[in-house]
Amino acid sequence: MTMSTTHTFHPTILREYDIRGIVGETLFAADARAIGRCFGSLVRRKNPGKADLLVCVGYDGRLSSPDMEAAVVEGLTAAGVNVQRVGRGPTPMLYFAASEQNADGGIMITGSHNPPNHNGFKMMMGRKPFFGEDIRALGPQAAKGDVESGQGKVTSRETLTRYVARVLHDFIGTRALTAVWDPGNGAAAEAVKLAVAKLPGTHTVLNDTIDGTFPNHHPDPTVPKNLVQLQDEVAKQKADVGFAFDGDGDRVGIIDGKGRILWGDQIMQILAEDVLKTRPKAAIIADVKASQAFFDEVARMGGTPIMWKTGHSLVKNKMAETGSPLAGEMSGHIFFADTYYGYDDALYAAVRFLSIMSKTPGYDLVKRFDAMPVMINTPELRFPCPDERKFAVIDEVKARLEKSGAKVSAIDGVRVSDHGGWWLLRASNTQAVLVARAEAGTEANLEKLKASLADQLKASGLDLPTESVGH
Repeated sequence: MTMSTTHTFHPTILREYDIRGIVGETLFAADARAIGRCFGSLVRRKNPGKADLLVCVGYDGRLSSPDMEAAVVEGLTAAGVNVQRVGRGPTPMLYFAASEQNADGGIMITGSHNPPNHNGFKMMMGRKPFFGEDIRALGPQAAKGDVESGQGKVTSRETLTRYVARVLHDFIGTRALTAVWDPGNGAAAEAVKLAVAKLPGTHTVLNDTIDGTFPNHHPDPTVPKNLVQLQDEVAKQKADVGFAFDGDGDRVGIIDGKGRILWGDQIMQILAEDVLKTRPKAAIIADVKASQAFFDEVARMGGTPIMWKTGHSLVKNKMAETGSPLAGEMSGHIFFADTYYGYDDALYAAVRFLSIMSKTPGYDLVKRFDAMPVMINTPELRFPCPDERKFAVIDEVKARLEKSGAKVSAIDGVRVSDHGGWWLLRASNTQAVLVARAEAGTEANLEKLKASLADQLKASGLDLPTESVGH
């Protein structure tokens, strides 16, 4: 088939961390072909003179993914790059294939946790995330038809069983526990089933078939209503722990035996405690949305806490820069680089978490949860703010706060420490919204922080969102 070398993308699909659109409205197979062709051309230019360039390609369980995968492969081979198809599975399986084989790049066709009619692409150039300006530059590149030509070869390699074996390799422990797993009919479903068959204990997998219509609940473990089915099953079985996954298996949710949700920073406290036993003083990274309790706990346990920007690509780069063995985000992206590859892998994080419980005599997650510092916080508050205004609002707020002598961290938006707690305001990199969060030791102090945040928003002509119930 002849392929046009010029292409125009819908203006909304080239995002900060990935490419995402609505299939048949803003995203088509022709876009996938152009992405493959442009990305393949960049791989060639980054590796001048290197023969047999290899890009691994995987896809999730969405109904549109097989067609998108075929189109991406077509584009890559037309740019003269060889492709290894790793098949259907979670995003970390694609990262694993590319890392294990030292591939020159990787493309995952995935809509992550978005609605069923959405799809998209996550990419890596070599072992590094491909994001931000690199993604945005694909627009002008495609419009100009600035691409290479060639005839790449296509091979397929069964990757799922090798990926699961690698995930299980780092499990240590003999105590038989009862665990419930909910991949939510997402791309990790088959991998979860294969993994639990080899783990000690009693394991139940809910929603264990890959189904791109997500018939039981939406696959996003950061939304409490999506965890109700898991909580019910944990209660019914009197299980020790429950694990939930997002649609493409790179974010994890965990509940304890009482059905209580461990948020990203609480999961990280438990994982950090374990990692710091073998890596004392190590840098442990969490994003700016994480609780102050997390940073305090890491310091107390002898680690070096680092607060960093939100966004899985930004966190991966900061890990590489600092040599950090562990990082995590409130959204449930967890990155291990102590005995693993440094990318976000929900199944791997769950297996490592279960390993802590299984190898430690008498470990009781309910008691460990009870021992965590208690902070009161708002959920993530999101409210509309035009793209052309959102970063300006942050700058205005920061300028006013600095003038007033407030204690401000400006790593990603503004995070203000006051009243024994903090509030955060940042611009979303992917949507026309501002995101806010506040945390304190008491309800009274939380109200003071929310009032201070509201004052700053009003001064920039915005209203505080109404929902502010804590978790």
